[in-house]
Formats: sequence, C-alpha cells, structure tokens
Amino acid sequence: MSTVDDIDLGRRRFLTATATVVGGVGVVFVAVPFLKSWSPSERAQAAGAPVEADISKLEDGAMITVEWRGKPVWLLKRSKKMLEDLSTFKNELLDPNSNATSQQPNYAQNATRSIKPDILVLVGICTHLGCSPAFRPESAPADLGLSWKGGFFCPCHGSRFDLAGRVYKGVPAPSNLEVPPHRYLSDTRVLIGTGPEAV
Repeated sequence: MSTVDDIDLGRRRFLTATATVVGGVGVVFVAVPFLKSWSPSERAQAAGAPVEADISKLEDGAMITVEWRGKPVWLLKRSKKMLEDLSTFKNELLDPNSNATSQQPNYAQNATRSIKPDILVLVGICTHLGCSPAFRPESAPADLGLSWKGGFFCPCHGSRFDLAGRVYKGVPAPSNLEVPPHRYLSDTRVLIGTGPEAV
C-alpha cells in the first residue's frame, strides 16, 4: 500500500519532468528567432552585406550573375585561351596595368585582375553612365571587328572592355570595370563584399 509520501514523490517527479520538457520547448521557441536575427536580412544584403556565390558548376567560358548592393556582379570562368589572349592587345587598352587603384582591390591589381587567374569577379556596370554591358565572348564578330577577342560591350554608348574588365582606348567609358572586394571560402564558394584581409 502506498503512503502519502510515495504519492507526493511520484507527483513531484512527474511535475519536474513536465516542467523540464515545457521549459526546453520554450527555450527552442525563443532561441530560433533570436539566432535567425543574426543573419542579415534581404534589405541588409541589398545595403551591402556580403553575398555568397556558388561557382561549382561554372564551366570554361561561362558566366553567372549575382546581386550585391543592388548591382549585378559577374563571375566569369575564363578558359586557357581567354587568359592567353589578355596579353595580346595591351596597346589598345586605356589602363592595361590597372593603375587606377580605385577600380580594384590591391590583391586584384595584376595581369588578370583577379585572385585566381581563371575566375574573374566584376561589377557589371559601365563606368561611363551606368548601363550594363553585354558579355560578348566570341572572337572577331562582324559588329565588333577582327581585333575583338571577347569581352564586354556596352550597347548604350559603345564602350568596350576586355575579358579582365579593362577599358579600350577611344571609348566613352573613362576607366576599367570595378572589381568588388571578394574572397574564396572554398574552391567553389566566393564571398562578395569582403576581401581576404577581412579574414
């Protein structure tokens, strides 16, 4: 036969277990929104929060576009031929050595204007009046001439940029396309909006 003390002890254990479960569920309900608030909102991302891009499926000669700060950012995987062609027409470029340091971070002030030679990261806005140039990877098309070896052509006023985003001489655009700050999280993930020095 059970005593009053045994009944109270059983009830106490039941209430303690129930309170623990309910408290645990309550902590989860409070923690999830709190932890989610640490992630930048879409509005914050548009205002400048870094944006991650997956380049795992990017093939040679292909380009993808992501949005950062309300601007298109291009990620182009250059083929071996595209890279070889970059040094063949430097005399036709306004700033072939990327001397205008405001157009790219110092880690991209090189012959390919990139961290990894085969991956180009550019803001897809013409430096003339803000149009978005078209990606024209073909060589010597009839409308761009025999010397064209692929690049970006702005249809608004005819500015031309090579496959490193360097501007040609004699076009309305005054400078190279901008290389945004970026870094690699892995071989297949690029973070746009913060550079390697931020690590």
